[in-house]
Amino acid sequence: MPRRLVLPYSLFTLVLHIALAPHDCLAAEPAADHAESEGGWVSLFNGEDLAGWRASENEGTFRVEDGVIVVHGPRSHLFYEGPVGGADFKDFEWKCDVKTTPGSNSGMYFHTEYQEEGWPVKGYEVQVNATHGDARKTGGLYAIEDVMDDAPHEDGEWFTQHVVVRGKRIVVRVNGEVTTDFTEPEDHTPPEGKPGRLISHGTFALQGHDPASKVYFKNLLVRPLD
Repeated sequence: MPRRLVLPYSLFTLVLHIALAPHDCLAAEPAADHAESEGGWVSLFNGEDLAGWRASENEGTFRVEDGVIVVHGPRSHLFYEGPVGGADFKDFEWKCDVKTTPGSNSGMYFHTEYQEEGWPVKGYEVQVNATHGDARKTGGLYAIEDVMDDAPHEDGEWFTQHVVVRGKRIVVRVNGEVTTDFTEPEDHTPPEGKPGRLISHGTFALQGHDPASKVYFKNLLVRPLD
């Protein structure tokens, strides 16, 4: 090849190589949506504030510290009202990492709806309690299918409570172990004083039980099944 063509050909080869190079050689791939997680799980909590959530009668019972929802104060309930699923779920998987402190009580509601005060009338409650005086412990469906006396975890340690609702069946797991497997019968009668404790549809809520209870929640994830 004549010498005078070497430089132009080399330059052309370099330009062609750059043009055909994979995009990640030129710029970083755009970051994935922070709310999306592996396996279809979606986060309900941004780790920074309570955006998408609405507290009932005592808003100060809930706050965010170091990426964790801290529940400590007078009775209140924190209802999810964000964009995921239109805040209306029927069949789903829902899980949270939870940590209790000695003598504390809390709960995770589903198929519920916002109400300004009092204990939520609509929906089921999955209990959170290791050493509070209430004999109903973590992993049970409160007043429906209870875990009595002995909790499946210790205060002061993070555990995962995982709720699966499909049709009329509710399965609760704590750290991967099934603690409750309940199918609502066709002739189901809600317990006295809890007329809305029925399979239906609705949102989620976290419970602030009383001023002496202090409970932590993080990694709130849902995977809709419908």
